[in-house]
Amino acid sequence: MQDLSQQDAYPLIAGIDEAGRGPLAGPVVAAVVVLNPKRPIRGLADSKQLTPKERERLFAKIRERALAWSVARATVTEIDTFNILQASFLAMQRAMAKLTVKPHKILVDGHLHPIFACQVATEAIIKGDESEPAISAASIVAKVLRDRLMTMLDKKYPNYGFAQHKGYGTAQHLKALKVYGPSRIHRRSFAPVAEAWKEIK
Repeated sequence: MQDLSQQDAYPLIAGIDEAGRGPLAGPVVAAVVVLNPKRPIRGLADSKQLTPKERERLFAKIRERALAWSVARATVTEIDTFNILQASFLAMQRAMAKLTVKPHKILVDGHLHPIFACQVATEAIIKGDESEPAISAASIVAKVLRDRLMTMLDKKYPNYGFAQHKGYGTAQHLKALKVYGPSRIHRRSFAPVAEAWKEIK
């Protein structure tokens, strides 16, 4: 991890957020972004408040202008083994370990944060994806890449509609669970999936 602290007068802030804590299927994806204060990006916001088209446009800007960014995931097996919070932390730690620059501070969306090996001061900010540009950027990166992944998985598991709902518990998804039972990428520790699993045993 490159230390740029002696080369630049401005502080480097790493924003971290995840996508996919709530869905019934698929991995949880975390992203970390270090924005470049000299190349600001207009329109950054909580990814959930943006349209897919807006997220894709901003994702391209983040890739172009950010000083550094990285992404990582925790698997469905890890979610079922450790619980979704700890799996989210694991994905965040993996994303941070892949970052190519060392920030002065890490900002994490939410009220809790994991411990990072880089030993950088870390702060959890509730609704940080609405107030901190670096976290907003991370939320966009995580959301875009997870949505793309779920669209790809839809081709492997076509019965569930993953391309439409991205694994969330929509009426369409719950109906498919009852008809087809859980797939290999469903989170069996989540109540609707566990119930569907019991019914097919």
